[in-house]
Amino acid sequence: MAGYFAIFLVMFTIGSGLIWLFDSIFLAPKRNLILAQAEAAAGKTLSDDIKQQIAPQSYIAETAQSIFPLIAMITILRSFLYEPFQIPSDSMMPTLLDGDFILVEKYSYDVKDPVWRSTLLKTGTPQHGDVAVFKNPEQPTVDFIKRVIGLPGDRIFYKNKQLYLQKRCDNSSSHACSALEPIHQHFKSDGEYFIGSYPLKRLTEQGPAGQYDILQNAMLPEAIHNYYRQPGNETGEFIVPDGHYFVLGDNRDHSHDSRFWGFVPEQNLVGKAVLKWMSFEFNQDPNSWLPGWVPVGVRFARLGAIE
Repeated sequence: MAGYFAIFLVMFTIGSGLIWLFDSIFLAPKRNLILAQAEAAAGKTLSDDIKQQIAPQSYIAETAQSIFPLIAMITILRSFLYEPFQIPSDSMMPTLLDGDFILVEKYSYDVKDPVWRSTLLKTGTPQHGDVAVFKNPEQPTVDFIKRVIGLPGDRIFYKNKQLYLQKRCDNSSSHACSALEPIHQHFKSDGEYFIGSYPLKRLTEQGPAGQYDILQNAMLPEAIHNYYRQPGNETGEFIVPDGHYFVLGDNRDHSHDSRFWGFVPEQNLVGKAVLKWMSFEFNQDPNSWLPGWVPVGVRFARLGAIE
């Protein structure tokens, strides 16, 4: 089911539309009749101010008539086309930072109704490397954003901070099935990003569909004891079930993702993150009189497509 705001927006749109419809069908004809009789008695056309005094439209009906077109347009845009999101954490650094504002393409992974999230139209599925927004399987009213690493049928292995992937084997194909292979990583920089006082190592990872950057914290051991244990597999090994996806945060040692809670069901998918349209820099000085949530600058260099 959708989050509370989406439900509220849909109900508000329906409510204002019904009020406008009721006024147009039942109340407006009565007002028009009263005004026609008043003009006949006066023998002239009445001004708008006098008409409003003789047969006023209720404030609720007038408000509903004014806002319904705008609210309906926003609901359609947000539910089926594009929805804005704000990045609330550092789990997708360096691709996305706290303070980035992004647009999510809602129709990338099927068109769904905005309340019950049942599929209305099949339009596509996630691909390797997509940055996807989805409903948290542990708390479905909360949106998460991670990178898609494994598709249905893929075998994933994560050990010693090294990612391995074996794509789904199609037995009907004449080509031999691929083996479990490491996803190659290349060192890029050190100390460019921090978590608290800990510098993070930046690597470029060569995924099946292209390159993207990740971060690792050399000071933090792998939390393998907290990994999700899939029945029949060893710790750190995951075979993606049909209708599900395996996702990881790019900030690998500071991300709560599929390693810890399992797989993302297809019905939880919200859309594909496609654009950073704004990025605010926030005050990081603990001694400053400004609250930490107050923007102190705009990171124009970060604006653009999401890779």
